[in-house]
Amino acid sequence: MAELIFKNKVAIVTGAARGIGRAIALGLAREGAKIAFNYQKSDVEAKSLLEEIEKIGSQGLSFKGDVRDLDLAKEFVEQVKSFFGQLDFLVNNAGITRDKALMNMEKLEWQEVIDTNLTGYFNMSRSVIVTLLKQKSGGIVNISSISGISGIARQVNYSASKAGIIGMTKALAKEVAPYNIRVNCVAPGFIETDMTGAMKDEVKEKSKGAIPVGRFGKAEEIANVVSFLLSDKSNYITGQVIKVDGGLHTAY
Repeated sequence: MAELIFKNKVAIVTGAARGIGRAIALGLAREGAKIAFNYQKSDVEAKSLLEEIEKIGSQGLSFKGDVRDLDLAKEFVEQVKSFFGQLDFLVNNAGITRDKALMNMEKLEWQEVIDTNLTGYFNMSRSVIVTLLKQKSGGIVNISSISGISGIARQVNYSASKAGIIGMTKALAKEVAPYNIRVNCVAPGFIETDMTGAMKDEVKEKSKGAIPVGRFGKAEEIANVVSFLLSDKSNYITGQVIKVDGGLHTAY
């Protein structure tokens, strides 16, 4: 039996109670990683995720807190290091949408998305980076979106936040590469989550028609790419944006 690729490693996954974050957390746990995750509201889903992680045979730690709060982010990271005794990986995934045409968008709808999707990534990265620098090892994967590459109408706030994540990834990758730390980005297209599940049927069909492979992706397909980017198989990859979108970007 092959040895688990993340045996004795500890990963933080933000916003992991549902959707893509949950799939990432479980994917890493199946490969041997101990998982710490935060969530904001979903107590039942968080408890369920912890149980699943333990059923896999790994260890889990949940933290209820908002990534928009730098002090809470720092507290979360300190709890992780205290509980597990180490920290190896960060997956920034927590995000929200407040979709609306710009002409109708309120400042709060802009600010909430930027604060969560972009500043939240800063808060978590800032909270882990000194630990990774000191040990001269580790990896960060940021979850962006095709929206941040091509832009999507009625998602000016979301597209801006996801484009910012790409710039942040490339800059940080250059900054920490000399310390044996790699930073990469995954840009999903349409993925089967609660977000796409709420779309009207006609919108779903139109969206699928624009995707060369003809379907929405699965959260596990994002998780597989994250696992690869954190593994030793990608040791010569940093500062990259990996599109996981069924070819959607080729339509733009």
